[in-house]
Amino acid sequence: MQIVIVDYGAGNIRSVERAVAHCGHCATISSDPAAVEAADVVVVPGVGAAADTMRNLRERSLVEPIRSFVASGRPYLGICMGLQALLTASEEGGEHACLDIIPGRVLRLPGGLKVPHMGWNQVRRRQPHPVFDGIPDDAYFYFVHSYFPAPDDGEAVVGETDYGVTFASALARDNVVATQFHPEKSGDVGLRFYRNFLEWAAGKKGR
Repeated sequence: MQIVIVDYGAGNIRSVERAVAHCGHCATISSDPAAVEAADVVVVPGVGAAADTMRNLRERSLVEPIRSFVASGRPYLGICMGLQALLTASEEGGEHACLDIIPGRVLRLPGGLKVPHMGWNQVRRRQPHPVFDGIPDDAYFYFVHSYFPAPDDGEAVVGETDYGVTFASALARDNVVATQFHPEKSGDVGLRFYRNFLEWAAGKKGR
């Protein structure tokens, strides 16, 4: 599989590359729209703010290639900002339009909590999906975020987490999988998640 990790100026990309390599696959890190268009699998990781993420994607002419890639039915994995960017809009720093691939909004975590929500927390399964095969329900994953996704369609939520509010921590719809947590920072369960995703992606590619 030709796996492309999208580089739009956010951090944490090398750790994603290492996690993919640990699972026996080679990934290319690229900001080239043509690389996204030619990929079999696209991974969009990142930390930061929605406005910065969308501006950086636009400046690199990556918005339409990512939308077209998802529309083509090829497997997409979004991590943290790579999840939030999928939604319609984010209230982070005001109202910012996102990719509008999954209808919904990105909301701030409730007041009175320590933010960012940083550290280990449990992911409770809402419905089965191959990316969680062999991973116990309520397994701990690593989080770093101050905002959370609120998709319009509850059927897209495959995992949820409690932190002042119950929020969607894993989404899946058709060829799209996305997590608010960072599997590449989540030890053995995170590596199992990557392995599951890549096996699932290979199966989709083979159809």
